[in-house]
Amino acid sequence: MRNLFLLVFCFIGSFTLAQVEQEIAPPYNIKTATFIQNNINAIPIFRLGDSFQFVFDDLYGDEANYYYTITHCDYNWTKSQLNLNEYLVGLDNQRIIDYENSFNTLQLYSHYRISFPNQFTKGFKVSGNYVLKIFNNSQELVFSRKFILYEDLVSVPMQVRSARDVRVLNQKHNLEFSILPNNMLLQNPIQNIKIMLLKNGIWNTAITNVKPMFTLGNDLIYKYDKETQFWAGNEFLFYENKDIRNAVNNVRYIELKGIYNTYLMPNSTRGNLEYTFFPDYNGNFLINNVAARENVDVEADYSWVFFTLSAPTYYGKKDIYVTGMFNNYALTPEYKMDYNKEKGVYEKAMIIKQGFTNYEYTLADSNGRVDFENALDGNFFQTENNYFCVVYYRANNDRFDRVIGKGMASSVDIIK
Repeated sequence: MRNLFLLVFCFIGSFTLAQVEQEIAPPYNIKTATFIQNNINAIPIFRLGDSFQFVFDDLYGDEANYYYTITHCDYNWTKSQLNLNEYLVGLDNQRIIDYENSFNTLQLYSHYRISFPNQFTKGFKVSGNYVLKIFNNSQELVFSRKFILYEDLVSVPMQVRSARDVRVLNQKHNLEFSILPNNMLLQNPIQNIKIMLLKNGIWNTAITNVKPMFTLGNDLIYKYDKETQFWAGNEFLFYENKDIRNAVNNVRYIELKGIYNTYLMPNSTRGNLEYTFFPDYNGNFLINNVAARENVDVEADYSWVFFTLSAPTYYGKKDIYVTGMFNNYALTPEYKMDYNKEKGVYEKAMIIKQGFTNYEYTLADSNGRVDFENALDGNFFQTENNYFCVVYYRANNDRFDRVIGKGMASSVDIIK
């Protein structure tokens, strides 16, 4: 019995250690959480050694104490074998001391910023997958975000091509790419190299565990017909309320009820329409206030934004969410649309910081699985997307997965 108990205990311990690190969505009061590099919102794939920041707002505006920790993960987002001092220079589990309160806004909030490096966390020693966790004063996990640090050791030329399957020729993008080791000696690259493909940097689009189709000398070649395909989607929708009192750029009208209420122009599904080109920000957003004098981060106000979507044929089938980089594409009840039977439309109101915001309507089942194939706004090969290839490598005696390169391609340059 004692041996059986020890066996069960070891099994449970191993299972716990092998649990996948998932992003935890923030509560209602935490808004506009984003990574920033060079003063713009960034997809969190950074070169090892480069500086970047992470910011968020707390709508309670009470200058609450928040703390952060950093976890190094392997390719599959499980905690790696490395100890803290093996991947960090300095310490984590530190209080966020860089914060300030909103100024001249109707919605009070506190704005927090973590810079990397900083006086406590002076740098990162290794590349790889990381999870940034934010805790409150009671050491309860509030939310978490993934990011990746990579090294420029291999070249990753990429090309977006049309799908070769005639049935999805006008709906999918196919990625072809190579991994060129340059002067790096790779041990058993077929087994030790792994890749992750992303569309617009969105984690839930990731394609993983694809092996090279063949090798050409030391180069690894990926030229698949199906394994590296993405549903192309459609251009993101947008609205702009940098002048929060004026109705322009897809804003129908505005009311002042405690804080500003921004009512957007109603949307309809675009899946059955012809593709229409208009530039988007690939899901990103820009905080802006034309009346700000010094610091838009704390002078931009929040507004209740009202979304309306006409999609009666989807009622009772799957859930519809309003998503974008502004909410990290979270499929949580806060962003799930409600169906108004009297009007025959889906509706949702959410509080968003003013500026320019890209958004889309996302179709998902009750388990949170996104239905890319039957996207509400359709899939069109003309859609402009940015695609990323992240290259992982673990040598025979290594204890963790390094990220040794990153490739990027745009479907603007698609080859038929």
